[in-house]
Amino acid sequence: MPELPEVERGRAVAEIVCRGRRIEGVFCPRDPIALQRCSPAAVRRALLGATFTAAARHGKQLWFETDRRPWLLVHFGMTGALHGYDAAAPRPRFLRLELALEGGRRLGFTDPRRFGRIGLAHDPRSEPPVSTLGFDPLLEMPAPRAFEALLRTRRGNLKRLLLDQTFAAGVGNWIADEALYQARISPHRSVESLDAAEVRRLRARLETIIRTAVDLESVSDRFPSAWLFHHRWGRVADARTREGRAIRHETIAGRTTAWVPDLQR
Repeated sequence: MPELPEVERGRAVAEIVCRGRRIEGVFCPRDPIALQRCSPAAVRRALLGATFTAAARHGKQLWFETDRRPWLLVHFGMTGALHGYDAAAPRPRFLRLELALEGGRRLGFTDPRRFGRIGLAHDPRSEPPVSTLGFDPLLEMPAPRAFEALLRTRRGNLKRLLLDQTFAAGVGNWIADEALYQARISPHRSVESLDAAEVRRLRARLETIIRTAVDLESVSDRFPSAWLFHHRWGRVADARTREGRAIRHETIAGRTTAWVPDLQR
């Protein structure tokens, strides 16, 4: 499932393809699953003739700012992605939305499994779902003391907390597992059990992992070789880290969780 780094890469693609260009055509097929509380006609009315000014993001929510409102709001779901291509190129498969831009460029939103969502908002930051989200770890990671104060208001195990979008927007399953692994903290630990040093360590690792993934344009083959990421997938019975430590797979907070009991306490 796309997490913050993948959505940030999509935001960058939209900026490169669209910024400063007028939208001359909108392809938006009827899809009662993908379209949230809006019709294809409403999407076309909102976008056709507008000039794209910026792509913005908070957590996994992405929106396109233009010179008039409402603005297009996109959530990738499990398999959504944005693609830039020329007008002469064939349309990609599973296309749910396409913007035709002046100069012959196209921006397409594809989603094979149709878990993504397309909507319209007049002020995304002040409207649900964006207004219900917690801090964005890339754009506004709280300072150490503020992070600890925020964490101390929560209860439950750490894996559940990290997946809670009202706490940290954009953190998904693999990022939560990676942060806990690198911080050497068990996903079963309760929030209230952490001491101040563990809280600082968790915050630092979460920030570093997200910034690194974004800097590497979310190309997973380029992620540091020591990351758990490279060994966590598939519930392999004898999965091990690069150093040979056993990886355990469990369902925690409703999600498959990979962790290393020898290291994470």
